[in-house]
Amino acid sequence: MKKTILTAFTIAIATVTFAQQGPSHQRTHIPHHPRVNQVNKRIDNQESRIKDERKEGDLTRNQARKDRRNLRAINQEKRDMRRQDNGHLTKADQRALNQQLNKNSKKIGQ
Repeated sequence: MKKTILTAFTIAIATVTFAQQGPSHQRTHIPHHPRVNQVNKRIDNQESRIKDERKEGDLTRNQARKDRRNLRAINQEKRDMRRQDNGHLTKADQRALNQQLNKNSKKIGQ
């Protein structure tokens, strides 16, 4: 009984802790994946900007959520593209993701 309660408590705390964070920190140095690293670095940079602007009060909570939701969608698309090409991003994939990140970057803080 104690073990079950302890497990449930641990899961509840972990869920609350991870649910409050935005997109996770991307690994920006994956050997032999320079395109992935470049895109990951841009995603991290935008997440940091959202966090900083939210902390400074320049972004409302709803706007920060919207911006993070956009980043999650781009990150999911990146994962789908990598899945299609054995873990790599093609130049066309990188170009498409960078265009989306450019648009998202302009929207942050508006």
